[in-house]
Amino acid sequence: MAKEYTVKSFKSGNSVAFRLPKALGIEAGEDMVIVAHSPDSISIWKKRDAKNVFMRLYGSMSPGFMDEGRQDAEQAEYDWPRPDDHSAAA
Repeated sequence: MAKEYTVKSFKSGNSVAFRLPKALGIEAGEDMVIVAHSPDSISIWKKRDAKNVFMRLYGSMSPGFMDEGRQDAEQAEYDWPRPDDHSAAA
C-alpha cells in the first residue's frame, strides 16, 4: 500500500489550498488534475500523467466487462415539448 499523508487545508486569497509534502515529488508550478467524486472525496494526479491514469483505470476492468455488449436499458416515455411550446422553459 502507498504511503499515506495527512495535510491540512488553509485559506490562500479567495481559495483553499493544501501544502503537499516534498516526498510526493510534485514540482512548484506543475499542472495538476483534480476530480471531485463527491463533496467528501477527490482524486489528484499530475496532468502529464493523465493518459497513464486513464490506462490504469481501463486496465482495471474485469476481463469479461463487455462480453455481452451494452445491452438495452429500460427507458421511460418522455413527452418532448413542441418547439412553439415555451411553458417547459419557464
